[in-house]
This record gives sequence, structure tokens and C-alpha cells, in this order.
Amino acid sequence: DPVLHRPVELTNYTAMVYTDRIQELGAVPSTGTVGDSFDNAMAEAVNNLYKTELIRQQGPWRTVEQVELATLEWVWWWNHERLHGELDMRTPAEVEQAYYAGTEMLLSPTG
Repeated sequence: DPVLHRPVELTNYTAMVYTDRIQELGAVPSTGTVGDSFDNAMAEAVNNLYKTELIRQQGPWRTVEQVELATLEWVWWWNHERLHGELDMRTPAEVEQAYYAGTEMLLSPTG
């Protein structure tokens, strides 16, 4: 009888890819609770900064909701308005749109 194995879950595969890439770079992964993905390290650092510096210390925002809204506004600006030198003075949104337009051309029956 062949043994049937359950397929690898996407999250497990993603974690394996991150682990392999971190090792290739010689980097040290951030660690957290069981089940945390390495890609959450930056988000966790930012969230902790918000809580410690911007809310608890009577910073410019008084509530978590105000911080979340300000963060969303900043991310939108970063992706849609700020020109990035590394992207030939284009926005990330422009680069992403061009990428997917090129991908669609490759996948279309006439492309």
C-alpha cells in the first residue's frame, strides 16, 4: 500500500521558502511565538513602535484607530505618489501595473 501524504499547506511552503532564503543570505531570522512567519517581523516591530512611542507616551495620536488610519494614508502615498529612484522614478503602483500588463500579454491567446 502506498502511503498517501497530505499536500504541503501553502503557509508551510512559504515558511520553507523564507527559511531557505534567510539561510542563503546568511541572515538571522526574527523569532516569535510558534507559528509566526519570518515575514511578520517588520510589521511586528512597527506595531510595537506605534504602541510604545506614539500612543502610550501621549504621542501625536490618541487611539489605535488614528494610528491605523495614518498608517494606511502613508502606505497609499508611498505606493501611489512617491517616486522611487530604484524604480526609475516611478511609483510601486506604476511598476506593478506595468508588470501585470506584461504578464497578461504573455498569457493572452493573441500575445
